[in-house]
Amino acid sequence: MDNQFLLSLIVGICVGGAAGFLGSLMLGRRMALVAGPLGHLTLPGIALALMYDFDVSLGAFPFVIFGIVLIWLFEMRTKLPMEALTAVVFASGVAIAFLLLPIQQAEAVLVGDITKVSFVEAAVSVILILLLFFVVKKIYSKIVLINISEELAMSEKVDIRKYNLIYLGSIAIIVALGVKMVGGLLTAALVAIPATAARNLSRNLAQYAFGAMVIGIISSFLGILFFRLTGFPAGPLIILASTFIFLISLIFRR
Repeated sequence: MDNQFLLSLIVGICVGGAAGFLGSLMLGRRMALVAGPLGHLTLPGIALALMYDFDVSLGAFPFVIFGIVLIWLFEMRTKLPMEALTAVVFASGVAIAFLLLPIQQAEAVLVGDITKVSFVEAAVSVILILLLFFVVKKIYSKIVLINISEELAMSEKVDIRKYNLIYLGSIAIIVALGVKMVGGLLTAALVAIPATAARNLSRNLAQYAFGAMVIGIISSFLGILFFRLTGFPAGPLIILASTFIFLISLIFRR
């Protein structure tokens, strides 16, 4: 097993597990598909990264963070659903991307390329994922309460604006890391499918969150392994692996 493949596997497993864990929250808020538009919002940053030859996740971060802040501010001002505001914000990002994107490098943007992860990039990604997992675990119960009822959360003195901002920031990190793995087109599937499969198999919230994380890890492992064996892009293979697990979960649905 060469070092490059091992680095790709480590990063893929970490991102896949964290995406599944966070996806269990996003599915509860009916926001799982929001990761898709946010993935599209990263396209201008990815285009710049490809043009100037630096890491695509680094290029994606500023754009997705800027988009998240805009969505958060618009939500406070308008009270429109978060998913609707996401759709408004991401369209401009896609338009800018098509102006900047080198067409010959479009494949890496659309379906990802995790095969060129350096040791430094892998180390930074793992550290970010560990921090993200800790943060999401800390806010999990509060976000679940907000999902159930904002009025109930306010009665429990939960700062909804603060937790929504932390929650959106967590989504931004997963999206920025996920685009390197599965590309800008498939980020929604990275968080949504493991969570939906876990919901079919779980009996309580703890099983659901843990199951989504495990399915995300298994899907990433299988996708990168099949990439090694077949040479097909790892991103679509990861999504197909999680889809296969989802189909199996239908048989054993509880």
